[in-house]
Amino acid sequence: VQADHLSAWADHARAALQQVTTVQGHSHADVPWLLAGISEGVELLPSLAAGAGPGLAGLVMMAGSGLDPRDAGQMQAERLGHTADWAALGRAQAGPGADTQVVQGRSLRYWRDLWQWPVQQPLLQGPWPVLHAWGDADDMVPPPICEKVACLAQPPHAPYCALRLAGANHGLQAGEVDGVRLVWAAVEGGGRAPGRGLCASVT
Repeated sequence: VQADHLSAWADHARAALQQVTTVQGHSHADVPWLLAGISEGVELLPSLAAGAGPGLAGLVMMAGSGLDPRDAGQMQAERLGHTADWAALGRAQAGPGADTQVVQGRSLRYWRDLWQWPVQQPLLQGPWPVLHAWGDADDMVPPPICEKVACLAQPPHAPYCALRLAGANHGLQAGEVDGVRLVWAAVEGGGRAPGRGLCASVT
């Protein structure tokens, strides 16, 4: 619980990214590559992309809203009728409690990170093409929350495309249809026609 917060995740992801993009001291900036985030991992993408350097060809968001997590949490709380609980969390994270104190199953450090964590603005103002995939039967990140970013992603922002998967849940699964495979197919289509971007094969 004490290591479960966005700052720690970001530190670990940056360290992993450094290892992946540099081998034996030689940068692979000439090889285009993508950053992908799943669920809460989407919240790490803008900060990772900002320090990724050359070669980053785009971002892939799966089962995540693309909103600041505080705003997405507020929308979900309102949808589920838990606005009072969400307001109580807001007061707790702003209060004098120690970072190690556990509230609603997670540390106050987690909630403090979440309340201040920027996603939407750096995501939409960044220069990276974005492929945003979500399921329209996802209870954890419902379509209206994802659609808010889709509505905001207008020019002059970098290319943005939405891949809404009919009947798919939070794991992007819909019966026998594997939405994750559809995402990778879209990514492959973008790789085969890089001039057309990540949205080339998204309909």
